Amino acid sequence: MTSATTVKAPIPAGTWTIDAVHSAINFTVKHLMVSKVRGSFDTFSGTITVDENGAPAVQAEIDVTSINTRNEQRDGHIKSADFFDAEKFPTATFVSTGVRQSGDDYLLDGDFTLKGVTKPVTLELEYLGTNPGMGQGTVAGFEAKIVLSRKEFGIDIEMPLEGGGVVVGDKITINLEIEALQA
Repeated sequence: MTSATTVKAPIPAGTWTIDAVHSAINFTVKHLMVSKVRGSFDTFSGTITVDENGAPAVQAEIDVTSINTRNEQRDGHIKSADFFDAEKFPTATFVSTGVRQSGDDYLLDGDFTLKGVTKPVTLELEYLGTNPGMGQGTVAGFEAKIVLSRKEFGIDIEMPLEGGGVVVGDKITINLEIEALQA
């Protein structure tokens, strides 16, 4: 992480673990040019580490085999070599490289790896605050959003429609709702 792009974290120093029970990773993608398919990744983990100077670092993993679009046949196709090739690339990862202030919110820069392709990305990040928790320790809340091009990550299947356009759009909107517990 370069100090030029790092701001002090709004949460106390230490290690924070993503609480998957109280967090969610959801996505939408255009379908048939007129609607959206919604889905989630049900298995993921990660940590936020804040050093004594307040510099944050984030690492996260997503089990792409845990994709859930509420349609088993579609989920199976997405896991196939046509899309994620989940047998060969079962995990997507994110490693932060910096955090920048953006008004009252933040921009979280990092390297995202999907299907063996690593690209720099920037997530729009909103810090929701901390709470003493319910006996398990202090919790912090965040929301983040990013729009990715599936083609940039080697998911370049094109399924053209007879009247023009494609079955699945290129742009994927990912929304993260994260609750992290201080260790």
